[in-house]
Amino acid sequence: MKTFSSALCAILSLSTSLSSVIAAPAPQSQQIAATLETRATPQKNPPSNANDSPNYWMGQAAFHSNYAVWGNPSTTYPVYRNVRDYGAKGDGTTDDTAAINAAMNTTAGAPTLEPGRCTDSCNSSTISPAIVFFPKGTYRVSYPIQMPYYTQVIGDINNLPIIQATENFVGMAVFDADPYDYTQNGRNWYINQNNFFRQMRNLNIDLTKIADGTGAGIHWQVAQATSLQNIVFNMKQDGTNTQQGIFMDNGSGGYMADLVFNGGKIGAFFGSQQFTTRNMTFNNCRTAVFMNWNWGWTLSGITVSGDNSVNSTGVFMAQSPQNQTAGSMVLADSKITGVKYGVQTAFNLKQNVPATGGTLILNNVDLSGATAAGIIDANGTVVVTPQKVNQFVAGSIYDNSPTRAFKEGLDAATAPNKPAALLDNNGNIYSRSKPQYAGATRNDFLFAIADGGLAGDASTDDTAKMQAFLDKAASQNKIAYFEHAVYKVTNTITVPVNGMRIVGEIWPVILASGFNDVNNPKPVWQIGANDGVKGVGIEITDMLFEVLGPNPGAIVLQWNAATTDKSKTGMWDTHVRMGGSYGTELLLEQCDKRDPLDELVKDCQAAFMMFYATPGSGNILLDNTWFWVADHDMEDEGSFSNKDNRQTSIFNARGVLIRSQGPVWLWGTASEHSVIYNYQFENVKALFSGFMQTETPYMQPVPQVPQPFSFNTQYDDPTFTICRDDQQNTVPCRDAWGLRVFRSSGVLIYSAGLYSFFNDYTQQCVQPDVANCQLNMVRVQDSEMTMYALTTIGTVNMIVDQEFGDNNPIKAVDNRNVYGSNVGYFRSTRR
Repeated sequence: MKTFSSALCAILSLSTSLSSVIAAPAPQSQQIAATLETRATPQKNPPSNANDSPNYWMGQAAFHSNYAVWGNPSTTYPVYRNVRDYGAKGDGTTDDTAAINAAMNTTAGAPTLEPGRCTDSCNSSTISPAIVFFPKGTYRVSYPIQMPYYTQVIGDINNLPIIQATENFVGMAVFDADPYDYTQNGRNWYINQNNFFRQMRNLNIDLTKIADGTGAGIHWQVAQATSLQNIVFNMKQDGTNTQQGIFMDNGSGGYMADLVFNGGKIGAFFGSQQFTTRNMTFNNCRTAVFMNWNWGWTLSGITVSGDNSVNSTGVFMAQSPQNQTAGSMVLADSKITGVKYGVQTAFNLKQNVPATGGTLILNNVDLSGATAAGIIDANGTVVVTPQKVNQFVAGSIYDNSPTRAFKEGLDAATAPNKPAALLDNNGNIYSRSKPQYAGATRNDFLFAIADGGLAGDASTDDTAKMQAFLDKAASQNKIAYFEHAVYKVTNTITVPVNGMRIVGEIWPVILASGFNDVNNPKPVWQIGANDGVKGVGIEITDMLFEVLGPNPGAIVLQWNAATTDKSKTGMWDTHVRMGGSYGTELLLEQCDKRDPLDELVKDCQAAFMMFYATPGSGNILLDNTWFWVADHDMEDEGSFSNKDNRQTSIFNARGVLIRSQGPVWLWGTASEHSVIYNYQFENVKALFSGFMQTETPYMQPVPQVPQPFSFNTQYDDPTFTICRDDQQNTVPCRDAWGLRVFRSSGVLIYSAGLYSFFNDYTQQCVQPDVANCQLNMVRVQDSEMTMYALTTIGTVNMIVDQEFGDNNPIKAVDNRNVYGSNVGYFRSTRR
């Protein structure tokens, strides 16, 4: 996401004015060098398999041939690095900091700290990706491990490596995803809202040895296409330390899951525009979650087990009613025990500033183990006693009515309809973590290049060989492994669904070319041969899909399958990226926003649709998936002096179309910058979404929807008949819908952020006192649905529900929040 800095500065200045808010750590007396060249270069050890034989396949050299990276000038550039190869010992005694940072930053076949990876002098880049692998062991570090852009840090899932801060550790955090450069007035390496494409998983981060009880495990200031998974944070439990597992001061995420926090003052300190967080366990943290600021947040599957210490808290978001910083939060399917307060909230019906700040929703949360209060407000008033909570709502409520109610309580709104198909055996919303195939061996895989003969060079047509490779892997019950490369396809690939498993090595690219017929759109990858095809399951992890130049007839991913086993089905950490990256021919050179419009609409039509779930499909789980039409050139360094990538105008007709009757689960998805809509749910019967996020194309309303495309009745495009011609001269009406829900039921959304930041690339319209970049954001027609915590920015009407009357919208001005506007609860039923 790219938003304008003044908005975020306003949020942060607001936050740091509060005495109870923990500000970003001040520069320390012993500063870590800001430039890479000042660090020592360790000696290279023998190949990793010679000094340690990991039993996790990801750590085996056979899986990493380090083929040439598209766009990287070095033929010896290593995508995969094992920290042992760069001098790290992992023996619990040696200081491994320099060796680990060398593994992070090397650009050639031998350790070097020459520029090349995207670090402090680089906005972003896709041509220097890296997997940094930690075998089992205890790695001692005395200053931060700084993570360059496009990095995946992965540990041995079978023997979690321990990354242990030394007694004299100096720095903000053990791992830092966006370092501050104190030689440049504290400037970050990256624009936090554009800090995309990074992962960390399978680690044990140990802060217990730090003598003064300070520090954080991870400084995680990130944006979309990022994830934390399967990480343990061990902190001191002495009652006086100030340690934090995660310190997040900024960003525009994002997703994390399967985390464990032991001890510390704060388990997770959160501050970002939006996030989905799932399956997190907190043991004996004095405060489990500190919600510093946000626009919206989904917390699901949270387990807090405290030690009944004084003033211990499960979730804290209680800075001040008169100066709210947390916009909204949904807490669901969770249990909090052994703390004094389950949730501390700043929400106050009479004192709230802004009016809907601190909106709080709980659904299926057990607070019976809190000793003093289930929910308590900033004035010390017990709002909810310790008990099991079916539903609690505090905020603006539209309960099957266009009339606003502003209230809080256990019975403030009607309990939502939860289709049984969406639930697990415990009555919680079903979820499933990304499979990592911990026990697999080389014999369980087929490799796309090594075994399937694909070229992966971005120019050879790999269509036929890719189809044969996937068919062979399916027939032999093998995991289809795509080495990091770029695989060009010119016709539809059919992915088998008989238990098929597909894994990518740090986002290998499936590059579509030649899908030019906008009147006869075809899928690039179709999951299953035809609509409604049955199969056991399909698993896709860590893949990336792009187009080569204009492909206006491409449906990038089409999900046809109705799999029979949801425990063997899903798509994780897999993204669709339309332009903005090396070689796509949809970059600044072709699609500069300043180019004449007639040239742009000819040269910069990306695709017909990014994701399509057909009517007969079912059991679809998308987990941390980002559907992005690039708004800027990720390879552009021409304006680094002001830390900004120059903007592009790329036209993609449609974002995500879900026609499946379900069940469908969307955990942490985003769809940005498509022309007609970003999400459309049509004829669905059971659909859940965690935090879902959109942005309207920056160039709209020039041209107006549907230009440069046409409406397509076969796909039930909205035709914007709701708009009058005279409205375009005031507030644009023919801008992309953030979300359209059409002839559907059983739709359950646990928070959404739908944003419009620009009007033909100008931003006066998004100022809080204006907020009129576009007229309407959400369209509901003939549908039954419940939505929690909807945040919109830059729109006049948040929701236009046909059942309420098109002239009776839910207005943003009635629901002002910390930034933008928020409706805490919305329910609509068919009349």
